[in-house]
Amino acid sequence: MTLRYGVVGTGMMGQEHIRNIALLGEATVTAIADTREEMRHAGLAAAEQAGMAGVRAFADHKALLSSDLIDALLIVSPNDTHYQITLDALATNLPILLEKPSATGAEQARDLARRAHNRHAPVWVAMEYRYMPPVARLIEEVRGGAAGDIKMVSIVEHRYPFLVKPGNWNRFSARSGGTMVEKCCHFFDLMRLITGAEPVRIFGSGGHDLNHKDELYDEGSPDVLDNAFVVVDFDSGMRAALDLCMFAEGSWWQEHVSVTGSVGKVEALVPGPSRFWPGAIERASEIVISPRADKAPLREEILVDEQVLAAGDHHGGTFYQHRAFARIVREGGRPDVSLTDGARAVEMGEAAELSIRSGTIVHLGDGRP
Repeated sequence: MTLRYGVVGTGMMGQEHIRNIALLGEATVTAIADTREEMRHAGLAAAEQAGMAGVRAFADHKALLSSDLIDALLIVSPNDTHYQITLDALATNLPILLEKPSATGAEQARDLARRAHNRHAPVWVAMEYRYMPPVARLIEEVRGGAAGDIKMVSIVEHRYPFLVKPGNWNRFSARSGGTMVEKCCHFFDLMRLITGAEPVRIFGSGGHDLNHKDELYDEGSPDVLDNAFVVVDFDSGMRAALDLCMFAEGSWWQEHVSVTGSVGKVEALVPGPSRFWPGAIERASEIVISPRADKAPLREEILVDEQVLAAGDHHGGTFYQHRAFARIVREGGRPDVSLTDGARAVEMGEAAELSIRSGTIVHLGDGRP
């Protein structure tokens, strides 16, 4: 059976999802929805380029939901629309893949998790960084004991500034949730996944120092953070740190994730999309396992299929995530990333934003929404 997708939101990330669905096999996009006419045209063009014919376009997501054209729904609209569109989608029996963040604030994210608690059809929050092959390999090695008893997690992302989006909604914290929610929910999700623990304290320092300073919109001047350090303490006693810089395009490694424990350290090193660093060709990522004993570190290149790399900006993560989502739609099972997981990542991002802007330590209790 060919799995028929409906895509709500056909901007840059929506088009990336369309290209990756085309790589799945026995899957296609049959309908798209976007409030902007130019984005509907862009979505149709992306589908056509991916070999998908006869795609229907709607200006209203509700019309798509009632069209009987789809087997699964993908929500990739601007962040501040996620909550309402997801509420409408929860009233259907469709499996849902909801782009991160699940909402722009913790209260709405928790509400979605509560409403979907007993829902039969799965709701999966898209967290592409989990599925990047080097990061997935790091998690596998950590689970297998390569680091021993985990004590510290470090995540570094040095990258390019926020890209241009329709209406430039990502320039404003009110629409995006702020950088710590919009961008960094990925990393807070990884911290919880790797440690298997819940955050209890978050402290951050950051600023809006270089990016978008000369931009002016009807809403005013952009207010999103472009750099930060964030420290997270977990209820297990483990701790994690995030180092984010969004004016470091051209960095040789865009992401560097390391986990250190009682017997050693495991590192994943990920290049950014080739179009954002000198050379303009894709490079392999790396995994490094360094024992504490006097043994040589193991360094291995992680090769990702060129077609998969070319389909998006997440080093293959979008494809491998889609493959896992399609499997549970066809065969049944629980989503890897639930709405509760999504809500906790938003909570952590919201707490980091509050800490940075207030200069205080934010306590999260048991971390449960």
